[in-house]
Amino acid sequence: MGEVSVKTLDTRTDVSSPAVSEGGTVSPGGSTRSPRGLLDRLRAPRRPRIWFEVLLIALSYWTYSLIRNSVPEEKAAALANADWIWDIENTLGIAVERSVNHAVDSVTWLIVGMNYYYATLHFIVTIGVLVWIYRFHPGRYAAARLVLFATTGVALVGYYLFPLAPPRLMNGSTFIDTVLKHRTWGSMASGDLKHMSNQYAAMPSMHIGWSLWCGLTVFAVASAPWARILGLLYPAATLVVIVATANHFWLDAAGGALCLVFGYLVSRTWYGSLPHRLPRHPLHTGPHPASAALLRRVRRARSRA
Repeated sequence: MGEVSVKTLDTRTDVSSPAVSEGGTVSPGGSTRSPRGLLDRLRAPRRPRIWFEVLLIALSYWTYSLIRNSVPEEKAAALANADWIWDIENTLGIAVERSVNHAVDSVTWLIVGMNYYYATLHFIVTIGVLVWIYRFHPGRYAAARLVLFATTGVALVGYYLFPLAPPRLMNGSTFIDTVLKHRTWGSMASGDLKHMSNQYAAMPSMHIGWSLWCGLTVFAVASAPWARILGLLYPAATLVVIVATANHFWLDAAGGALCLVFGYLVSRTWYGSLPHRLPRHPLHTGPHPASAALLRRVRRARSRA
């Protein structure tokens, strides 16, 4: 009879005669490999590798920007959709964006600050939260990152299917383009940089999608009460900013929030739990199968060169 082996997370003993589990295949070394086992290994949270994460995030953002800006700028449809959104909000009694825009614009230092907020914090805070999760909550990092990626991915579908002009570009409206008026820098939404970005991709608002992800992530895993409060205040402040600068309607923000819900559903389906419920530190310390495979290919390419 063959020897019996016990396999745990920390140790694995060899067997003298391989056994084949149902649905599995036997490798040349005698070990059993099954599609289910591979799926479990892919799903298992592992300690992230900095080189892989930097490469993945850079490549993903480049792809996102490329696709978002390559979506046809259907001006007529985007303007018609803006009128339709405005009519819906008037019917619902929430069409106060113009009042907010004019009120905040009357305070120069405030609106200038909001212009810079809109142009910069969208990236700075998101990257900062990613780095924080990577450093202090590595077991939750991959799941939290997947939420962000899935949220952004489904937003691209919205940009393609529903081109929407921001309030500041509506025909015959009295919305103020605060970047043009105050000549602030940094925003690709208007001014000299407007040709570098799709002007008719306002629905859904990823300023809201990303800021909600940041805020909820911090609120869920931070231990300091002040950090949790700041986490909730950040998306609230972002909502005021996107409306005051006439870059989005209220309903664009609702669209961004729905994209985030989709992102959480994708992450929970893959990892079996919401990010904050996963262990703070991963149980598996070895390289992720995907990053290990990529590293092997790089090494092979170098050896052949």
